[in-house]
Amino acid sequence: MSQPPRRLLFNAFSMNCVSHLNHGLWGRDDTRQTEYASLAPWLELAQILERGCFDALFLADVVGVYDNYLGGPETSIREAMQIPVNDPSLLIPAMATVTEHLGFSFTSSILSDHPYNFARRASTLDHLTGGRVAWNIVTSYLPGAARNLGFGDLPDHDDRYDRGDDYLEVLYKLWEASWEDDAVIAEPGRYADPAKVHLIDHVGPYYQVPGPHLCEPSPQRTPVLFQAGSSERGREFAAKHAECAFITGGVASAARIVADVRARAARYGRRPEDIKFFQALSPVVGGTEAEALAKEAELRADLSIEGGLAHMSGNMGADLGEIDLDLPLSEFDFNGVQGFFKTMVEAAPDKTWTFRDLARRQISGQFATGSPEQIVARLQAYAEVGVDGFNLIYATTPGTFVDFIDGVAPLLQEQGLMQTEYQPGPLRQKLFGESRLPSRHPGAAHRRSPH
Repeated sequence: MSQPPRRLLFNAFSMNCVSHLNHGLWGRDDTRQTEYASLAPWLELAQILERGCFDALFLADVVGVYDNYLGGPETSIREAMQIPVNDPSLLIPAMATVTEHLGFSFTSSILSDHPYNFARRASTLDHLTGGRVAWNIVTSYLPGAARNLGFGDLPDHDDRYDRGDDYLEVLYKLWEASWEDDAVIAEPGRYADPAKVHLIDHVGPYYQVPGPHLCEPSPQRTPVLFQAGSSERGREFAAKHAECAFITGGVASAARIVADVRARAARYGRRPEDIKFFQALSPVVGGTEAEALAKEAELRADLSIEGGLAHMSGNMGADLGEIDLDLPLSEFDFNGVQGFFKTMVEAAPDKTWTFRDLARRQISGQFATGSPEQIVARLQAYAEVGVDGFNLIYATTPGTFVDFIDGVAPLLQEQGLMQTEYQPGPLRQKLFGESRLPSRHPGAAHRRSPH
């Protein structure tokens, strides 16, 4: 007897700014990106995603400016390349009022908020949404973020993850251990039992937090935990803490990361299914392949190479501003060029391309273009190597998501690959079948046993 198909998970990937990833497209007439600072487009998007049975809206964030391209922030500012950028978490309560089931994952860096304050913010959001919140854990990588947050130089890469481990220990103790399940009585003259609200007395290498947590237990206590990091240390961090991991790259890369992180998770006593992997893709949907390719060509023509290079410069920690964009790749001088770009140039199929051609291809490298049938086949290729879901990147918003919902989702649903209705309960219950951290998760070790 054949097994039923494994349901895939779908998040819309966005950011509370003008230009998130496909830079330059914000100037088009068919997108609402310049309206990011008002509630209307976000309420519309949330309702569209719930109509399409998406699992969640995933909101990226950054707390620094990409300021090393051409030696300064001017290009990022001119291109609206993730600046201006507003706080993503403040959108969530408003979107929750116009939806019933859609989850909301927001990004917050361990450098930008003290864990004591952050614990309250996350618990408040979990209360206000009825348990529909996830947190995307990041450790920051822009030097400007560290300077503006009072750290001076950006802490070393591995040190940031060490800090993250201590940060999570504080949060687990506040969320899981400070208030007992039956601490709240809510009877006249006696709202909570003081004997069941506990200090946490955390003393770690980075944080000293006595507690108690300021919030009573929320529906999930600990929000669903997302993490993105493909470095050696990042994969170890994900194996210990993440319930959902955000990855990028091709099918072969996804297969390696999924297998590696799941093997590491076993050393923490976790099961492979305890971590769900979400692949980043930007769907360009057409009724036919030719229609989709024409749409992609139009989008590529509108992409901003300068905005993309400013973004890539920040990601790589190298100023790409001195590259001659119109030089044929056959004449490219590798002297002093980062290994990543040397590999990128060598892998180009046509050496008559200019670096401008290559940069445009690289900047939009996550386009998944085709008919609905072709896009489903591409999603299935990732699913076959262990990917559980997808963070779908917009080219235009909400148009990219509408095209996917109207064109691709029905085919996925016919094949049992996408939900047609929501399961009851909080977000973790919808994703994993239980609303609380499983007992195998390191955070659950702090949970108090019932008397």
